[in-house]
Amino acid sequence: MTDLLALPKAELHLHLEGAIRADTAAELAARHGVPAPPTGPFAGLGDFVVAYERARDLIGSLEDLHRVARELVEDAAAQGVVWTEVHLIPPTYAGRLGPGEAVLEAVLDGLRAGSSAESAAGVIVGVNRGLPVDAAERSLRLALLHADDGVVGLGLAGDEANHPAEAFEDVFARGRAAGLPALPHAGEGAGAQSVRACVERLGARRVNHGVRAVEDPAVIDLLDRRQVCLDVCPASNVLLGVVDALEQHPLPALLAAGVPVTLGSDCPLFCGTGVLGEYARVQDWLGLSRVEVARIAETSLRFSAVPADRLAPALERLSAWVGEG
Repeated sequence: MTDLLALPKAELHLHLEGAIRADTAAELAARHGVPAPPTGPFAGLGDFVVAYERARDLIGSLEDLHRVARELVEDAAAQGVVWTEVHLIPPTYAGRLGPGEAVLEAVLDGLRAGSSAESAAGVIVGVNRGLPVDAAERSLRLALLHADDGVVGLGLAGDEANHPAEAFEDVFARGRAAGLPALPHAGEGAGAQSVRACVERLGARRVNHGVRAVEDPAVIDLLDRRQVCLDVCPASNVLLGVVDALEQHPLPALLAAGVPVTLGSDCPLFCGTGVLGEYARVQDWLGLSRVEVARIAETSLRFSAVPADRLAPALERLSAWVGEG
């Protein structure tokens, strides 16, 4: 673990409310008189969504948002993460903390407050599949407003089985035209065709999860040919029953097929592990060599929006890390 700590890496699949520190969550629950969210086990994705909404309920002010964002970057630095991309869907706060712009600005300010020479972060402004279309438009407007101020992409999350990606094609086309990468979730609650839709209809550069792409070799071939990266979270997939056990996870098949892959922790408040733990678990499980581990870390850096002045020294340190083995 100490050796992996020195490995420069980016974390590209992390949700703000799912990254609240456990002690911060307990403190916020007591302060606002709300129950702490259950941490599992969960019967499935629907059960988890209810728990996640209770984590969002812990945040009772813009100051809370600022604190959670600041602590997130500090925790990332403590795991050797040089760059983090954080998912946030402002419309899910339904105006209870103020307008969506205030929500986003509180998070951006918190990320900046937690940044250091070692670690920094940007925001993926998300669209919730289950909200009305005007909420997607609001997310797009917010993302465009702050595209030069910490927003690094447009995301998509929620019930992919009942709300297909095609419904958001126009929103993502306008985002891409303005320079916002499409970074949707897919291939978790629905199968390989959901991943295909995100690639072909939304123009996804990365897909969060995407693991059920293995259900269709043609989709795996599509990901390989276009070099679409999957931001994979093995612990989360096991916790939520996407796979029954780590040993059944499709990560080895994805790597063997040449699909670019990164490792993320998704929601450490619920999964009980950060990205450093994911690297350690995957390394032990697959018996990865130092070079193979470094390749995953390099993928995370090269597929991220990490600023050039942070990327170059991180890649130099990565090369040195390989040579130290």
